Amino acid sequence: MHTVVVGTSGTTAEDVIAVARQGARVELAEAAVQALSAAREIVDALAAKPEPVYGVSTGFGALASRHISPGLRAQLQRNIVRSHAAGMGPHVEREVVRALMFLRLKTLASGHTGVRPEVAQTMADVLNAGITPVVHEYGSLGCSGDLAPLSHCALTLMGEGDAEGPDGVVRPAAELLAAHGIAPVELREKEGLALLNGTDGMLGMLVMALADLKALYTSADITAALSLEALLGTDRVLAPELHAIRPHPGQGVSAANMLRVLAGSGLTGHHQDAAPRVQDAYSVRCAPQVNGAGRDTLAYGRLVADRELASAVDNPVVLHGGTSTGAGSGEGRVESNGNFHGAPVAYVLDFLAIAAADLGSITERRTDRLLDKNRSHGLPPFLAEDAGVDSGLMIAQYTQAALVSEMKRLAAPASVDSIPSSAMQEDHVSMGWSAARKLRTSVTALARIVAVELYAATRAVELRAAEGLTPGPASLAAIEALRAAGVQGPGPDRFLSPDLAACDAFVREGKLVAAVEAVTGPLD
Repeated sequence: MHTVVVGTSGTTAEDVIAVARQGARVELAEAAVQALSAAREIVDALAAKPEPVYGVSTGFGALASRHISPGLRAQLQRNIVRSHAAGMGPHVEREVVRALMFLRLKTLASGHTGVRPEVAQTMADVLNAGITPVVHEYGSLGCSGDLAPLSHCALTLMGEGDAEGPDGVVRPAAELLAAHGIAPVELREKEGLALLNGTDGMLGMLVMALADLKALYTSADITAALSLEALLGTDRVLAPELHAIRPHPGQGVSAANMLRVLAGSGLTGHHQDAAPRVQDAYSVRCAPQVNGAGRDTLAYGRLVADRELASAVDNPVVLHGGTSTGAGSGEGRVESNGNFHGAPVAYVLDFLAIAAADLGSITERRTDRLLDKNRSHGLPPFLAEDAGVDSGLMIAQYTQAALVSEMKRLAAPASVDSIPSSAMQEDHVSMGWSAARKLRTSVTALARIVAVELYAATRAVELRAAEGLTPGPASLAAIEALRAAGVQGPGPDRFLSPDLAACDAFVREGKLVAAVEAVTGPLD
């Protein structure tokens, strides 16, 4: 099994996905162990001094002014984890929790949090054992970290609370740790706080959404091309020289993808012989502009994610060097900071939800055009086998429209909201966790919307072929792969019940892209 080595300089999106979704093992690099030990020496030295140091020998948030005596500090660290594990609602998905824990481990390994190496190693051991803490939907405001979600993870390290075993069964965390030979952590100064104070949940969801959306945008380029073909549209609008004079990178990529999918088609431009049209509708003609703008939004999202993946997010942080406004010695200090604020991640999560909603919207418009006999240029009403006797794909479009409407609601930004907390000490928050949760719902909806267009467009292409026209090789490959995957089209001997769920799986599992790329070569 692939092993991800966690060092001091951050991680990559590929490693996050490997751990979160593929169960990759995690190891701490020797340099990380050394950095953890060096930072811990600084914390221990500060803990031994009479002067209060935030996070080490004080309370937290609005209670930061209270100095905590040495005998109560271990209890303080346990208590912050227990009190902050106040999440409610449905359980968060396993992949999200694994991403959250791995990204917290990444920050611990940076050597800026002050935890002991054994704390970081225990987190790695829990990941490697396939133990997943029970984390709840609600509890993070996206500021001071994803507090409740991370606290539920920290509870598991302490052998408290509930967790899901590798078999998917939820049990007391203490039982799961014992079954895998993992000793619960006894927290010391700074360690409870260090386990809670990061934007790891929202970042993990951003990384996975970026990967999913990248694949969906390629799928959407393909389905847009299939719809153009089925509607007897012109591919002249995809000419590279047209997109070169408006040089948005994503637009050029989407146009090139569509042009390659349509190569060799006998349907494109066919209308110009019998029933000339000056130009195709916007949803067909402007697909590269809309898909491409979304691709450029993804590029910005990747930039933000990469910066966060290289970051150490904690408060306070351990810095090596002389004293400034923080508490420390000539060899190191602990500084309070605001790097835990989720605004950079929250904004891009909301931006992606907007772009995804618009992609869903234009996709649905093409589907509706395929089903309307007044706009489909000769296709039967609703692509029905026997219109009137059956309704064809009428209600499939209703389902698609409902999903689009949901995506539009989800595009309302979470990051413009802020509810003060902690007795007005934390008086401006990002709501980044909420932005991430709704983006996950949007990504799922978008895959279904693209799947409906695929189902309708391939049905329409098949009908054109039955008329004696010649679809392109890529379209035929997509149809053949759909049928091989068990996604059945309508026929005279069966009741028309669209296999939309199977078509959705076909898109989400990458089978559409793989089938088309077997003809076109790699698409971007």
